[in-house]
Amino acid sequence: MKTMKAVVLDKITERKDIVLSETPIPEVRFGWVLVKVRAFGINHSEKLLRLNEIRAGYIQKPVIPGIECVGEIVEPSDSGLTVGQKVVALMGGMGRSFNGSYAEYALLPRRIVFPIESDLPWEALGAVPETYFTAWGSLFECLQLTADDTLLIRGATCALGYASIQIAKALGCKVIATTHREEKLPLIAEADEAVIDDGRLTGTLHGVTKALDLIGPRNLKDTLTAVKKGGLVCQTGLLGGVYTLNGFDPIKDIPNGVYLTGFFSNYPTQQIMDEIFSFLNEKKLIPVTGKVFDFENIREAITAQDEGSVNGKVVVRL
Repeated sequence: MKTMKAVVLDKITERKDIVLSETPIPEVRFGWVLVKVRAFGINHSEKLLRLNEIRAGYIQKPVIPGIECVGEIVEPSDSGLTVGQKVVALMGGMGRSFNGSYAEYALLPRRIVFPIESDLPWEALGAVPETYFTAWGSLFECLQLTADDTLLIRGATCALGYASIQIAKALGCKVIATTHREEKLPLIAEADEAVIDDGRLTGTLHGVTKALDLIGPRNLKDTLTAVKKGGLVCQTGLLGGVYTLNGFDPIKDIPNGVYLTGFFSNYPTQQIMDEIFSFLNEKKLIPVTGKVFDFENIREAITAQDEGSVNGKVVVRL
């Protein structure tokens, strides 16, 4: 039986206990494809799995974590894909309901595997699937961003923030990005304005037509009053550590003529992936990565993600 290296979890696992194990390469079956993983991003979602969610009954155990990857088709089954074809895969239960990307090979349902055309190196592609899908959906599906907009990105010093700045600037709109730490202002220098966020932006900014709030419910009411009348607010991130907004009164807390939406990144499509890669190719953009680790250093990559010691997307290459 052929084997592969993978991170395999069956209980709560601290980062110091992460190891690469030998496990069988999965056999392809109807409706699924076998992907040779070339790179994947590390996400906070996987930390939640390791330290808490692994106990839940709906998690297949043992499980290989990882909610996204890029790679090549090894065995296409009945998918219509071809051997060697470049693909991205993400979400849809990946790394929870079935084994994910922290492995040399991943057996994935065809519905979450999307062929791509790109000449970017694997480590750059590894920064794309979840982060750029979320940025793209937030900016265009939810905020309907155009080149004429002034976009506020609140909590911009994260992988999603950097990707959103890059996309918005390439589109041609004005970008105001915020951080609560002065030493991180240089990290958002690509924005037209880099602003210190003390929790209250209302009255300090002018002309904001769209706002992407990555802080979440903690500051959402202030974001709603920081945009001009007719403005759109998309709440996507939860960096503020507050996950729900108790006592929220939509009638009083959403100003007249301001619109609130949110983006949930569980439903990727081929059309959106095509749009993202067409945009990256047309604008000649290189996806933003914070640091790239080799697979044998997966523990160090996870530690960097957990500790927040890397500014931007942590990517693992194989």
